[in-house]
Amino acid sequence: MDLEITALHRNHTWDLVQQPSAVNIIGYKWVHKLKHKPDGSTERYKARLVAIGYNQTPHLDYFETFSPVVKAAIIRIILTVALSFKWELRQLDIHNVFLNGELEKQVYITQLPGYVDTKFPTKVCRLKKALYGLKQAPCAWFQRLNSAL
Repeated sequence: MDLEITALHRNHTWDLVQQPSAVNIIGYKWVHKLKHKPDGSTERYKARLVAIGYNQTPHLDYFETFSPVVKAAIIRIILTVALSFKWELRQLDIHNVFLNGELEKQVYITQLPGYVDTKFPTKVCRLKKALYGLKQAPCAWFQRLNSAL
């Protein structure tokens, strides 16, 4: 959990602000997963902070949720063409990928128990970047990737 919080802070995922009146405070939960090595032994424990997106209200917390999805048939065609022309293939894996999507609409969560800022215990977190679980997270990530490419 400490590593996830460190990544969120390093990414400037939120700012601490006074809670505005009449805003929807989104809940969150920790999702824990045990990662295994190929031989079946334990590699590490992983914790991810996930927003409870089903509490979001359309047009209040988000506008759009669309994100394009590649069909398996398209991937097979691209791989077939690449193999036939002997092109070099590369894979890109981005850790905490959704945390790079910038939010257009303001979304708020409470401070996390155990990680409350002692100087500002009554403030809430205004998200600047998406968290896993937010309805708009895939769309925000795609917009960021599209502008970068």
